[in-house]
Amino acid sequence: MNILLMMPQEGGEGGGLQAFLPLIIIIVIFYFFMIRPQMKRQKEAKKFRENIQKGDKVLTIGGMYGKVVGTSEKTVDLEIADNTKVKVDKSALVKDTSDLSQANR
Repeated sequence: MNILLMMPQEGGEGGGLQAFLPLIIIIVIFYFFMIRPQMKRQKEAKKFRENIQKGDKVLTIGGMYGKVVGTSEKTVDLEIADNTKVKVDKSALVKDTSDLSQANR
């Protein structure tokens, strides 16, 4: 009697693709809603950091606002107050704040 229970029933085989279809759908949804937007944000951040110029107003990851007074390949010199300059790695810059200062006026 145990042999009958172990035998697969006819028509019960769903096929290999039907078994993996929900997993494939979840992976596709995960890609379009999680991975792809993150890659887009990383590209935009890289483009922003490459195009930083003297005179730009920026915000650092640490929350300091400053004005770019000099740039090199990997670092930026920021003026955070009158006669107060700091050297910051470009990867620590978040965004350009020049549009924010004009909106507050």
